[in-house]
Amino acid sequence: MSEDMNNNYNEESEEIDNIIVLNDENGEEVPFEFLDLIEYEGEEYVVLLPVEEDEEADEVVILKLEDTESEDEESYVSVDDEEVLNTIFEMFKEKFKDEFNFVD
Repeated sequence: MSEDMNNNYNEESEEIDNIIVLNDENGEEVPFEFLDLIEYEGEEYVVLLPVEEDEEADEVVILKLEDTESEDEESYVSVDDEEVLNTIFEMFKEKFKDEFNFVD
């Protein structure tokens, strides 16, 4: 997946300033709300919330941030390690325990 910033969102509302648009495996643009950037074991991970109505609104997406050759572009890759995903999510929950109502 690669990130494309969509500046039109910035003009509409401050609430959706943190929207990023990623391209899925089919080349379709999918908007996500950026919730947090977490560093773990020297790597950076983004925590995203799908914006689309048909997506699971109560589940976040955690992707690993990878640098690309272009300074203007970043790449996000899925994380297959369940232990890493759980650790990142626990760190996120602890950081935002007063802002979100987490359901186990």
